[in-house]
Amino acid sequence: MKLKKGDTLPDAKVFIFDESPKETSIKQIVGEEKVIIFGLPGAFTPTCSTKHLPGFIGATDQLKAKDIKKVICISVNDPFVMDAWGKIHKVENKILMVGDSNAVFTKNIGAELDLNKKGLGIRSSRYTILVEKGSIVKISEEEVAGKCESTAAENFIKEI
Repeated sequence: MKLKKGDTLPDAKVFIFDESPKETSIKQIVGEEKVIIFGLPGAFTPTCSTKHLPGFIGATDQLKAKDIKKVICISVNDPFVMDAWGKIHKVENKILMVGDSNAVFTKNIGAELDLNKKGLGIRSSRYTILVEKGSIVKISEEEVAGKCESTAAENFIKEI
């Protein structure tokens, strides 16, 4: 990943689902607040569905205690898939599910991962970022996308 601590969060058009797909920018979503963005290889994939997303859902109170205003889950999936995945996991208003359908944001931060051999195409590596006022405060990226250790909510939160 080319993004590092101290960098400004790059902008990109992404999609959220609000009755229908809505294009917006990552900077509009983040604003000037203290937020966590976690990226993962794909909705409905094993580690993403059993560890990464549920960990952040379960950490809502801990994140609020650390003054995190918003938690954003982003994946190289379309907004319909992200919305459906969020509903299945009952994210409700705890996590904003964002589709980086064209991998523009993912490529802007250098997190693209070629998973063509697994039939997934270009996806995102697994990472978690703390952003405050548009600046990267902390970033963790897994060396192996199938693992969720330093990027897991319980471990990332301990270090912020």
